[in-house]
Amino acid sequence: MILGAYGLLLKNHTRFIMFGLMTAFASSFGQTYFIGIFGHAIQQDFAMSHTQWGSIYMAGTLLSAFLLPITGKLIDQVSLQRYTFSVVLCLAFACWFITQVHSLAWLVIGVFLLRQLGQGLMSHVAYTSMGRYFEQQRGKATAMVAMGFAAGEAILPLIAVMAIAAIGWRSSYMGVALVVMLMVLPASMWLLRGHQGRHQDYELNLNQREAKGSGPQESVHEVGKSAVSIKSWRRRDVLKDYRFYLILPGVSASSLVSTALFFHHLNLADEKGWSHTFMTGNYLLYSVIATAMAVVSGQLIDRFSALALMPFTLLPIAAALIMINLVDSYWVIWVYMVLLGIGSGLAQTAQSALWPECYGVRYLGSIKSLYWTFVVFASALGPVWLGYLVDLGYSFQQSVLTMVVYLLLATGLMMLGLRKFRSA
Repeated sequence: MILGAYGLLLKNHTRFIMFGLMTAFASSFGQTYFIGIFGHAIQQDFAMSHTQWGSIYMAGTLLSAFLLPITGKLIDQVSLQRYTFSVVLCLAFACWFITQVHSLAWLVIGVFLLRQLGQGLMSHVAYTSMGRYFEQQRGKATAMVAMGFAAGEAILPLIAVMAIAAIGWRSSYMGVALVVMLMVLPASMWLLRGHQGRHQDYELNLNQREAKGSGPQESVHEVGKSAVSIKSWRRRDVLKDYRFYLILPGVSASSLVSTALFFHHLNLADEKGWSHTFMTGNYLLYSVIATAMAVVSGQLIDRFSALALMPFTLLPIAAALIMINLVDSYWVIWVYMVLLGIGSGLAQTAQSALWPECYGVRYLGSIKSLYWTFVVFASALGPVWLGYLVDLGYSFQQSVLTMVVYLLLATGLMMLGLRKFRSA
């Protein structure tokens, strides 16, 4: 039944769903799990220590976070075709640019460009387009996008490892630039053919809905069992809404924790006595579970709403960290990857579908760029958090317990904030 619902969605919106999948997949070229594969080779090339490389990565990521509110809101002001064309073209440039740098200062700029265009804006395009143009099937459409991220996590690290071994890291990223320019760019434009009609229908429906709305106290419109905000909030109004700050630690927590874990997974393997190949070889299990949970959660969101699902997204991740702390045997990695995949699959889908339910869709790009700013900032903070505790003398498996505390506190705040939305 679930697969049939997804099959029908894909049949009715083949090109647009494939557009979301492809942009999500292409965002991999600026994601931590992909850049991290190049980290060892880059460190050797520039004769950097682990601390230097981590600091450069954090600096580039923070620069990206600061710029996202400006670059992200433009998706509300120009057509999706023009915005996507610009982002993909700039991503190709970013992949080429990092192959040309030969100083640490320019390396920071290279990392910034990859994080801004890959992790930031390509993800922004994928999630915002699905959240904006789907309503009753928003959960399933968002889940399809999550499959694009999972496919990148499952496929690209192994390809990158083989490419770096064969031709070096610079030539490998040059190859990525060519793939983006010659394949992703024309494919994305082809997949968006006819989108203007979809956008016109969206504008007509939105205007009609807003005309029926009667103010902030009547801001929830029921579509099946999925709540959709009639009132479209501007970003400045969201920043004045105390509920936003209650749910913010929770919606950014999965990025903070998962980025920190994937950045330090090889350190965990060393501490546990596991081989690096064994550790990274289980990424496929994580991706499969994350994809399966995205599919299930998409159906649940369309039935019950993201507001109902969000409070449960962080608990599997907390359980994964507890298992890593308690058990040293190699089999725990399978339990850990399964729990981490469950949490990530739930979180990726629910978070993206949450914002239209809370704040409407007219200014969704502006609001999501604000959210992505905090997500990118959290992804910069996570690796430093664990690295700092390890440098203080704590083991990796001890350090992750501090993140368990954070996840539980964030869950409590998120439940309080989301309850306020549901009672509005």
